[in-house]
Amino acid sequence: MSRVIHVFRKPDRFVTGTVGEPGDRTFYLQASEDVRTISVAIEKQQVAVLAERLGSLLEEVASRFGAEIPEDVPADLVDVDPLEVPLEEEFRVGTMGLGWDAESSAVVIELLAITEGEVDETVVLDDTDEGPDAVRVFLSPVEARAFAERTDRVINAGRRPCPLCAEPLDPAGHICPRQNGYRRDVDVIEG
Repeated sequence: MSRVIHVFRKPDRFVTGTVGEPGDRTFYLQASEDVRTISVAIEKQQVAVLAERLGSLLEEVASRFGAEIPEDVPADLVDVDPLEVPLEEEFRVGTMGLGWDAESSAVVIELLAITEGEVDETVVLDDTDEGPDAVRVFLSPVEARAFAERTDRVINAGRRPCPLCAEPLDPAGHICPRQNGYRRDVDVIEG
């Protein structure tokens, strides 16, 4: 079967969002253009790496190509709205690609569906007929910065980290490995 590549050359919106309570959230990336909306499920670590690598790519593009890259994003450009509903997952992301299209001065993000076997790297950011389904999004540098900023906010809106081990704190309690199982919130009864 031929692969499907959903291309968003001028997206109205490309955002990270979640469904569920902190500690049990499912992360999604959602792209919208005109009347078309595509949502893909993604792991928290994957989207965190994507946001981090976007920053690195933008720095590289500024130094190598002399492109004008904004340091900060105007507050009105950071999307704070929830994901569009109904939320229908197109696929779960397995492999990601990131690049710079000098012709259109745009960051290119490609998200490939998870597959059973190894993904041939030549299908990433390519239009070959064989390979996993994909979503390809073109973003201006300021849109890429805004995406990364929102992604950081979404990731950090989860459970607070433990001040000692940096692992997420659960509402039900946290046994910190740095305290060898000792819990400070338990009162010691002296007798």
